[in-house]
Amino acid sequence: MDTVLVDKRNGYAIVTLNDPDRRNVFTLEMSNGVIAAFDDLEADGSINAVILTGAGKAFSSGGHLDELLANPGHDGLRKIYSGFVRIAESRLPTIAAVNGAAVGAGMNALLVCDVIVAAESARFDSRFMQIGLGPGGGHTWRLRNKTDMQTAKAMVLFSEILDGRRAAEVGLAWRCVPDGQLISAAEELAAKAATAPRELLMRTKETIERTGAIDDGAAAIDNELDTQVWSMGEPAFVDMVTALKARIAAKD
Repeated sequence: MDTVLVDKRNGYAIVTLNDPDRRNVFTLEMSNGVIAAFDDLEADGSINAVILTGAGKAFSSGGHLDELLANPGHDGLRKIYSGFVRIAESRLPTIAAVNGAAVGAGMNALLVCDVIVAAESARFDSRFMQIGLGPGGGHTWRLRNKTDMQTAKAMVLFSEILDGRRAAEVGLAWRCVPDGQLISAAEELAAKAATAPRELLMRTKETIERTGAIDDGAAAIDNELDTQVWSMGEPAFVDMVTALKARIAAKD
């Protein structure tokens, strides 16, 4: 059984963590599958965005405990988290479609995505404290970047579990939708990215990610200048502006 499935659609792809009998436990095999999938999708010029979801009733039950115990130390843990890191480093825009429980390290697989869409049945469960393990894989930093400090502490230190609706209320998820609408809601977002020029999309994602180190307006302008100047020299800019002007003229 392939533990990672890839379904390429019109301008985007759906990557499914596929071990439903074990609630999509994130094994080294699955991690390697995620790395291979993202390598392929980034090399495919027809793909502009990626949706990540889980097969069955769970998103991911987290890291495999036997593998965790077998890979102690800094190097072993870095190997375990390599799949999450690959998603985080992807130049493609990513959407996590959270279809059920995301537990412990399983939360890392959604925290590394750019946007999170949660089903009502989603469950966000940090879990590290409950098994006597310090958080890993950038868990606390990524959680703090998605939501506020109080929520991060409540989830990690006090083991608070959020459902889909509460996750959306605190900003951990962009939207919460009924279970049956989850994939279509994620696809609606991905389809919008699919219409944008691919290289512009990727460069703009990098521009946004650099804003975390910016603390004044002048630096913010400088951060965007190179990509904006580059885009103005691209054929897509001329074509899209021409089409926009034509639509405006048709309405007058």
